[in-house]
Amino acid sequence: MKQVQVFSFRLYISGSAPNSLLAKANLATLCSGYLAGCHQVEIIDLLQEPERALADGVYMTPTLVKIAPLPEVRFVGSLSNSAPIVATLGLKST
Repeated sequence: MKQVQVFSFRLYISGSAPNSLLAKANLATLCSGYLAGCHQVEIIDLLQEPERALADGVYMTPTLVKIAPLPEVRFVGSLSNSAPIVATLGLKST
């Protein structure tokens, strides 16, 4: 029996800034199209938790970090151009 690989992400945002909202929406679209049922997303608002930026080495928002499976990968920006993300993560449409 093949084990399903679960992708774990952290999305660092700055409140309701336009690019942060766009990144949240684009990540939701990406996950529903490629990782339905096999992903976890933690949203970290750096306006609410500014210490996380320094602790996690995040210097710009929005930043998406793929935590698992390893290796860790980071994407900066609104995630509007999903092609490089899909290619880097090796995803196939569900």
